[in-house]
Order: sequence, then structure tokens, then C-alpha cells
Amino acid sequence: MSDTEVENSISPPLHRAARLLRYIGDGGSCANIRKVSEELDISRSTLLRLLQALEMERFIERIVGDEYRIGIGLISLIGENASGQDLVRTALPIVSQLAEESGLSAHLGVLDRHEVVYLARRVPNVPLASNITVGSRVAAHATTLGRAILANMTQAQVEALYADKVLSSFTSRTPTTLDQLHETLRREHQAGFSESDGILSTGVSSIAAPIFGQDRDVRAAINVTGPTSLFDMGEGRRRKIVSLVTAAANEVSLRLGYHESAPGALDKGC
Repeated sequence: MSDTEVENSISPPLHRAARLLRYIGDGGSCANIRKVSEELDISRSTLLRLLQALEMERFIERIVGDEYRIGIGLISLIGENASGQDLVRTALPIVSQLAEESGLSAHLGVLDRHEVVYLARRVPNVPLASNITVGSRVAAHATTLGRAILANMTQAQVEALYADKVLSSFTSRTPTTLDQLHETLRREHQAGFSESDGILSTGVSSIAAPIFGQDRDVRAAINVTGPTSLFDMGEGRRRKIVSLVTAAANEVSLRLGYHESAPGALDKGC
């Protein structure tokens, strides 16, 4: 079936709802309904009905006025499908604690093909916090969340996932070939965490660790992100951040039923 035939076979209402959810997840504003209608090619009346239906199902939630964000209904659905349990509810207190202890923005994410979907975000009460939104999608190879998951998949799984896929470049440090990605994943698998200094955004650093489920397969990842200056404030600062992130990931894994003493995903990374 050609791409055109696939597109034509999709239910138009479902297609419109998906476009609207992606728009809101990417931080798009619904304050100007006419503008959104034109941008998404959805009639104004249909757009209003979709917003009402999605809000009723708690797939989106109103922030203020006509501004929306991805709602707990959709977040929980993604989290449950990702781990077989309520991943978001299990991890959220730990994500919050990590943000406060590190003084950095903390996130929880899962892999959806070549992208990471952000399921949770907590920011400390400090300036320069991350502006990523829940529901956002970012290229997995360029993010610590994505690579922490990819590094605990087999090389064959990664190669199948990225077959014929062009790796987008975000900065001069982004891996843009499969060989570069494999090398980065091998290094990060051995370290037990993923690290970035300007791989996704210049001047921004991040550290992530994988989360495993009861079946010992990698399920998600947790990270902290912030200006590179906040990672280099003093001797031992990075080691402390790595310790906080890996401890948080281990705690979520244990709560999901993972047993550290059992062999599993940690032995099969790239």
C-alpha cells in the first residue's frame, strides 16, 4: 500500500485529532482558534468540538483561558502501555525529588520508534529551568533520555529501528551516522548512564539513566537537564548528579518490580 493509500485509509476525524494532540504536545497555543484552524487545516467548528471532546476525555487539560496542555488521561495511557503499570504515577514523586535535590529540571520519557515522548516534567524553584512540555517528542538519538533506552537494547534492535533513517543534526556534537550512534551507545551502556554536553542544544547539558521493568527489559528513562554551567559549579558536581540520577532510576525500576540481582537488559546493550 502506498503512502497516499495509507493516508486516505485513515479516519479523517482520527487524523484531525492526532494533528491537534501533536500540536498541543509541541507547545502550540490555542488562544487564536482561527489561526490554529488554518495551520492544522481543520474547520473552526470541528476544532472546537475536538477540543471539547479531548478535554472531556482528559487527553488535554485547560491551563488558563484557551491554553491547553497534554492531560493526565493521555499521559497515564502512554505510561501504562509503556510498562504494564502506571509508570507515571510510580515515577512522578521520584522525578519531583530528583529535581529538588539536583536543582535541575527532571524528566521521565519513553521511546516511541525514533522519538522520546516526555511523560513527566518537574522543575526546581530556580531560574533557567527547562521549558520542555509533557507530551513533547524529541529525536531519541540526540537526547540522553532516548540514548539511555537505546543503549540497553541489542545492536540488532537499534539497527532495525534506524534502518534507512536519517539521523538529524542538532549541533556539531550530534551523532549523525549509525556507526557514531553505536559507538556512543556502547560507551554509555558501559558507564550505566547517558551524558550530553551540547548534543541537542548548545550550552545545555543532561544526564539520564535507564528504568527497567519486572521483565528486566528497559522501559523508560529519567534525566536532569540544565545549562552546562550548573553541571560544572564545583569539584564533584557531575559525580553527584550522576549519583542522584542513577539512584532515582534504580528506585523507579525497583518499584516496577525489577530485581537488581537478576541478569537481564543490562547485559544486552549495544
